Amino acid sequence: MDNILLLTDSYKVTHWRQYPPGTEKVYSYFESRGGKYPEVLFFGLQYMLKKHLEGVVVTQETIDTAEMIVEKHLGNKSLFNREGWEYILREHGGRLPISIKAVPEGSVVPTHNVLMTIENTDPKCFWLTNYLETLLVQVWYPTTVATLSMNMKRQIMDYLDRTGDPGLVDFKLHDFGFRGVSSVESAAIGGAAHLVSFMGTDTIVGLLLLRQYYGADMAGFSIPAAEHSTITSWGRQGEALAMENMLKQFPKGAVAVVSDSYDIFKACGEIWGDKLKEKVAGRDGTVVVRPDSGNPEKVVVEVLNILGAKFGTSRNDKGYLVLPSQIRVIQGDGVDYESAERVMSALEAAGWSADNVAFGMGGALLQKLHRDTQKFAFKCSSVTVDGQERDVFKQPVTDPGKNSKAGRLKLVLRTDGSFETVSMSHDGADQLVEVFRYGKILQEYSLDEIRSRANGFLSERRKAEALLRSRQAPPERVLSRQTEHA
Repeated sequence: MDNILLLTDSYKVTHWRQYPPGTEKVYSYFESRGGKYPEVLFFGLQYMLKKHLEGVVVTQETIDTAEMIVEKHLGNKSLFNREGWEYILREHGGRLPISIKAVPEGSVVPTHNVLMTIENTDPKCFWLTNYLETLLVQVWYPTTVATLSMNMKRQIMDYLDRTGDPGLVDFKLHDFGFRGVSSVESAAIGGAAHLVSFMGTDTIVGLLLLRQYYGADMAGFSIPAAEHSTITSWGRQGEALAMENMLKQFPKGAVAVVSDSYDIFKACGEIWGDKLKEKVAGRDGTVVVRPDSGNPEKVVVEVLNILGAKFGTSRNDKGYLVLPSQIRVIQGDGVDYESAERVMSALEAAGWSADNVAFGMGGALLQKLHRDTQKFAFKCSSVTVDGQERDVFKQPVTDPGKNSKAGRLKLVLRTDGSFETVSMSHDGADQLVEVFRYGKILQEYSLDEIRSRANGFLSERRKAEALLRSRQAPPERVLSRQTEHA
């Protein structure tokens, strides 16, 4: 599973025979061709380079093993490029003769722009560039998760801006996704990507990935929390005792308690709001009530209404209701981008601040997405044959959306601060940075740097949106002026 010669698609094994005679260089690029969100937050390449491409990755053993597998798989040993791989072993010490340039991780780039380029650095290894496509394209996954989390953060901050405290946003979306993904590695990669924008997670392997590959000592945090087994094991009649036990076992700090094992509304009104009210109200910390079934936007509002009636409320400086600090709610069932929007919209309409609620997101965060969520593609755009460079591209008449770019590319900043993909011959400094060459990582990013870059984008975007809103008079005020003028 870690033999780089076999981390590709079967058909690519034969591509060394398919390029034009005299081919010396193959140059390809990676981009998002559109999708659900207008920009993508680039993340995860450093992990892939360190795990799979750094250092000596071609050995006599990996060559012999790959040849044996190919012979049995394709039925013909001569289809395997033994000479090419042994050349890399002999001439380059088993290090890959390629150069990879990429936008710095944490950068937020509009779709339809180049995010990464790769080319061979030895003319005898022209076939290597696209041999690595299969592996490198998998950066789509952490980039898509990071993009989704960033947009969730932006969405939540919009509601906090209007109804509460934007400073709370880092812990407003908690990763519950480990059990909902296809593998431990997926959980680690996706869990790490989520933590670019947030700091709440139950996916421990994401923390381990960030610790090993991005220099983050501790990237995320969690709290003690109940599950249905720890509540229902007390029996239906013992539900109040189970909840009281949570308060005894965790007397300080935040603790989350799933409360819908039988009747979420009775649990909020009769147990939390009556039998355990004094213990909750006098506690040094927060009890987070977790509904886990039903229609989220209806259930969350009703839960808040019940808790508000029992524990009392105050109004913040924006005029919205806030529960006492000892009691909050987390919605962790059925959460995705759209349902979170509906829940927060319902809260706002009912007069509740978004401060009162956090979200837990599982499969929709780490699994309910795919490469076409942002339409990622890796395409060859330039080749050099007999010393002559050629622009190459695809332009299918049946689907213009799959047109690819031509030539050698760079990413430049316009005067307005936006990105644009242009030909290498155009003016402007290339924002793509060489991160890998001949088996060596040339540029590393810490999680702190990546977070700073991503948060900087959100901050600037929010400032721009606030400025735009300030220049637009409310409709009722416009009507008033029109009436006065008439």
